[in-house]
Amino acid sequence: MMTEEKYNLVKMFERSFRDNWDQEAVTDYGTNVTLTYGQLAINIEKLHILFRECGIQKDDKIAVMGKNNSNWVAVYLAAITYGAIIVPILQDFRPNDAIHIINHSESKLLFISDINWEGIDLDQIPNVLAAVSLNDWHPISLALDPKKINFESIAQKFKEKHPEGYWAQDVHFDERSNEAIGSINYTSGTTGFSKGVIMPLNGLAGNVRYGIESGLVYNGSRFVTFLPLAHAYGCAFDFLACIAAGGHTWLVGRTPSPKILLKAFSEIKPTIILSVPLILEKIYKKMIVPQIQKPPVSWVLKVPFLDEVVCGKIREQLIQAFGGEFCQMIIGGAPLNPEVEAFLTRIKFPMSVGYGMTECAPLIAFTPYSEGSRLYSCGKALKGIMEVKILSPNEEGIGEVVVRGENTMKGYFKNPKATKESFTKDGWLRTGDLGMLDEDGFLYIKGRCKTMLLGPSGQNIYPEEIEAKINNMPYVLESLVLQQEDNRLVALICPDYNEVDASGLTNEQFEEIIEDSRKQVNSELAAYEQIATVKIYPHEFEKTPKKSIKRFLYTNMV
Repeated sequence: MMTEEKYNLVKMFERSFRDNWDQEAVTDYGTNVTLTYGQLAINIEKLHILFRECGIQKDDKIAVMGKNNSNWVAVYLAAITYGAIIVPILQDFRPNDAIHIINHSESKLLFISDINWEGIDLDQIPNVLAAVSLNDWHPISLALDPKKINFESIAQKFKEKHPEGYWAQDVHFDERSNEAIGSINYTSGTTGFSKGVIMPLNGLAGNVRYGIESGLVYNGSRFVTFLPLAHAYGCAFDFLACIAAGGHTWLVGRTPSPKILLKAFSEIKPTIILSVPLILEKIYKKMIVPQIQKPPVSWVLKVPFLDEVVCGKIREQLIQAFGGEFCQMIIGGAPLNPEVEAFLTRIKFPMSVGYGMTECAPLIAFTPYSEGSRLYSCGKALKGIMEVKILSPNEEGIGEVVVRGENTMKGYFKNPKATKESFTKDGWLRTGDLGMLDEDGFLYIKGRCKTMLLGPSGQNIYPEEIEAKINNMPYVLESLVLQQEDNRLVALICPDYNEVDASGLTNEQFEEIIEDSRKQVNSELAAYEQIATVKIYPHEFEKTPKKSIKRFLYTNMV
C-alpha cells in the first residue's frame, strides 16, 4: 500500500488544482466549452454542497452514466474527493443492465445523460434519492425536497459559504487513505457476466503514479479522450493521470470513427495517444494497405535499403495523420492484429502495446517505445508496482498469467464466491489469460483460458491467433473461430461490404475468394488448427465497449 502523501490520490488532485488553477483542464470537443482547473474545482465544490444537501455520507455510492464530457469528469472527481464511492456505468449498457448496476451497487445518487435516462424506469431504482442530468445539471427525478438539489439553490449556498470567492488556496479535500474504496467498476467482459470490481484509491493511484513517473503524462500534456471514461483504461490515463499531472484533455463524446478521430488529432495535436486495436487497425487498413499493395511500392518494399525510404515516408504520413506531435501511441484493451503490429514495427512507428484488466485499474505490464518494446509483447510488469508470473506453465512455458501489486482490486462487490475463485491461495490474482514470460521478463499473451480449444489429440488451440490470420484475408472485416461437436473448427466471417462493393464482386466470386483464402490460412497452420469450413455472418459481431467480441453470444452457432 502506497502510504506516502505524494502518492495519496486525493492529495494529488488537491495539489494539481492549486498549482494549475489558471491552466485549461478539460474541453468538450466539438462544443469548444473549456474549463480551467479553477472552474473545474468550483464545479466540484458545488457538487460537494449538493452531496451534503442530499445527506450523502462517506462511502455512499454515486453512479454516473453518459458520454464523455466535462460534467462526467466533475462528478467522478467530486465523489472520490468527498469520500463517496463512484460507480461508473458504461453508456453503451442496456437500460436493464444499468438498472441492475444502480441497484446492485446501492447507489444513492445518479448522474446520467438525458438520452440514457430515456430507458430508465424510476420505479425500478427505488433507493436513488435523486437523478441529475449530465447535460445541464437539471434535476430529472427526486425523492427529496426539490429545493435541496436545485442548482440555483446550490449556487446560493456556494456564495454563502465562500462570500469572498473560491480560489486556489481554498481547495482543500478531506483526508482519505489510499486504503479507502474509490470506485466500483462493473466489468464489460466477453463472458456475459458483469461483476462489480472493488477498487481502492491505491489502485487508481498506482496507475496515476506510473503515468507521471514514466514521463508519459506531464504538466501541459494534451490528450484526445475518445475511450469511454467509464472503462478503466481511458479513465486511468486520459483522465485521472492527466488531471493529476496538470494536463489538458479534450473529451470526445461522439462515436469515435476514424474520420472523427483523425480530424481531432490534426486539430489538437496530442502529446500521447491511447487507443484500442480496432481504431488503429481500421486506419491501417484504409490508409496503408492500399499503398503497400500497389506496384511499385510493393516491389520496393522487397528491396533492401530502398525499402527504408518507403517505410520512412509511410511512417511520417501516419505520424502526421495523428497530429505529428505525440511521443508514442499506446495500444491496449484487446489483442492487436500481428500483421498490423509487425508492419508498424518495421516502419519504426512509435507504438507500444500494454496489458491490463479492470481488476487492476487497469495497468499490469507495459514498456514504453523509447525503452525498447518488443514485437508481439505487452511489455514488462510495472516496476515497483506490479508483479507477474505464469501459473503451471506447459512445456512451451505457457500458463495462466497471475499478478499481484499496488493496482490489484479488493474483490467483487457482494460476490465472495467470485472473489475467492479469482485469487490463488497465496494471494495472486488470476487474470484468466494464457501467456508466457521470456528470459528478460517481457510478457506475451496467447489467449484466454476460457476460449482455448483442445485439438483431437489434446493440443492447445488459441482461436485468437487463427482469427488474426483470417482477419488479414481480403474482404474480411472480422472473424470468430469456433469448435463444432465433432471438434472441427469453423470460422464465422463478417465481410467488409465496402470492399466487396467497391470491387464489384458477385456472390460466387466472393465465395471463391474466401475459399481460396481459407486454404491459404490453413497452409500456415498446424494440422490440428485447420479451418474445416467458413460461414458468412451478415453483421458485425456484438462487442464490449473496449471492442472485444462477446464470444458467448455465438458459441452455439456452429
